[in-house]
Amino acid sequence: MANERRADFTQRIRGAWEGFRNLRDDAAQQPGGSYLGAPPTGPMTFTEPTEDELGRGAYEPYVSPPFRLAAAWSWRTIVILVAVGVLLWLLSQVSQVLLPALIALLLAALLSPIHSFLVRKGWPRALSAATVFIGFLLLVVGTIALVGQQIVVGFGALWTQVLAGVSTITTWLNSNPFGLDSSIIAQYLDQGLDQGLTYLEENASNLLGGAAGAVSSVGSFATGTLLALVAAFFFLYDGRNMFNWAVRLMPSPARARTEGAALRGWQTLVQYVRVQIIVAAVDAIGIGIGALAIGIPLAIPLTLLVFLGSFIPIVGAVVTGAIAVIVALVSQGFIPALIMLGVVLLVQQIEGNVLQPFIMGKAVSVHPLAVILTVAAGGFLFGIVGALFAVPLIAVVNTVVRYLAGDDVFAGEDAGVAADVPDEQVAEGEADERTADGSSSREKVGAAAATSRPAAQRDAAHRSDARDADVRDGGVRGTGVAEPRDPGRSTFGPEDDGASGGQPAATSSDATAAGDTDAAGEGASADDDGR
Repeated sequence: MANERRADFTQRIRGAWEGFRNLRDDAAQQPGGSYLGAPPTGPMTFTEPTEDELGRGAYEPYVSPPFRLAAAWSWRTIVILVAVGVLLWLLSQVSQVLLPALIALLLAALLSPIHSFLVRKGWPRALSAATVFIGFLLLVVGTIALVGQQIVVGFGALWTQVLAGVSTITTWLNSNPFGLDSSIIAQYLDQGLDQGLTYLEENASNLLGGAAGAVSSVGSFATGTLLALVAAFFFLYDGRNMFNWAVRLMPSPARARTEGAALRGWQTLVQYVRVQIIVAAVDAIGIGIGALAIGIPLAIPLTLLVFLGSFIPIVGAVVTGAIAVIVALVSQGFIPALIMLGVVLLVQQIEGNVLQPFIMGKAVSVHPLAVILTVAAGGFLFGIVGALFAVPLIAVVNTVVRYLAGDDVFAGEDAGVAADVPDEQVAEGEADERTADGSSSREKVGAAAATSRPAAQRDAAHRSDARDADVRDGGVRGTGVAEPRDPGRSTFGPEDDGASGGQPAATSSDATAAGDTDAAGEGASADDDGR
């Protein structure tokens, strides 16, 4: 048995050796042939890369992916910062026109809810806009007249109280509370008065130039105010058509998202103005009641000052409250000033712990730290105007960017705050004729009228139209066969039988189902071929 196994093993070794010899002989008979394990013959050469190959990047040096990513972020960030700097410079060159336009937007956001309410009640748009605008002007003029009367009446009493306060302070200092001689105090007062008179004499020409500049500034202020009022009226009366015109300037694929982002930004601005008025009213009423209770002169002008200052978040209320405390100090004395300071701090606590987190935070969805940094940056770059518009600007940008990124802060709500224009007004003056680009004005009317529908319905319709357009242009997914495009169907706006020539459009769900069915069929065919 052992001999048989030994003979079988020997036979296998011989067979393997014979097979190896046959392979070697066959390879030797081929030109340049060699058998397995034979070393290469001839000298080894290395070809230098040509300049063309180097220019094509065939031999680029290796750069790790993290460095590539960092470099990509770096140069894009530099480009963005340069673009922002150029934009800020351009805006500063047209600030005389831009500032009234921004103020007009704030006024339109303030008055648009009342205007929309009157339009829904059946008022003509022109009459509604004129009524709201004239009522606002009367309110402003009446407030200015009341404040002016209070200033004229109370200034004499304030001056008398200021002189009495200075006399009280002088008497207190004469009592030598700090161990100072009264002659030294009088010497310091005389020295300060002499320095003030000397400064006025040396800078008389500069002061006259400043007065002339102030007169010019008053003229610019009056012109800007008139421009802001006129722009605010037209924003109220014809703002919807302006918006539709701006949307039509965008390419058709971008109109839906542009419209949705702009409407949500506008609603954010409206909510910000509403909430800011509530916050300013609470600050003004609280501090005004405290000033009246203490008996501070010019309490009503101080109340109005606090109301206007509160439109600059965080900073405005603090500064105007400090002014109220100073007026209380010079007119009433130390104890009333402490009471006024307590009133201001109480009002600030109510604003910071109740109004800002629950009302303002919900309206603008911006972190308080972002508000502080934005107000500081706006004030540093553009002064009080930058501080005034910093928060609404960042709130609008935050809403628009989040919507474009897929996070709709107004999901389930009607973002069309200004969408109260009847369809016939949007379509006024447009005849049903073909334009140069081949689209009919009927399609434009349907697209414009679609903007008056609720935001959720419009967005769903736009997404459905975009998917249907992809199906028509590129074919049902998975087939690659293009379907004929319906020339009567608009690519912007919801399905409209009138705009599409009465032909029903395929829905998004139908296209998706068809694509999934065809894709599944192709997958099954591929599996059959593989088997």
